[in-house]
Amino acid sequence: MSNAIDINDASFEQEVLSCEKPVVVDFWAPWCGPCRKLGPILDEVIAELGDRIKVVKVNTDENLKTAKDYSISGLPSVLVFKNGKAVERLVGLMPKSSIISNIEKHL
Repeated sequence: MSNAIDINDASFEQEVLSCEKPVVVDFWAPWCGPCRKLGPILDEVIAELGDRIKVVKVNTDENLKTAKDYSISGLPSVLVFKNGKAVERLVGLMPKSSIISNIEKHL
């Protein structure tokens, strides 16, 4: 069970764009093997960065509008949002240290 919050097209603006703290958005799909491996890594990121960030997951198969709006073409894709804008894009499976260093630039 992931600590990230599952969101959809309808809740994206409220959960991500209107959030006061940086939001890490994991774009994934159930058929994507690397996406399944990224889940536990993001749980470790949540444990390490705690209340400084919010982490959400968007299933691209079920939320095509949001995936299209942010030009998601490779999975997994992790976007970091700050003040309602995408400020970082990470594509592919990465180690926790790389993910954290890319998030910390925006804290």
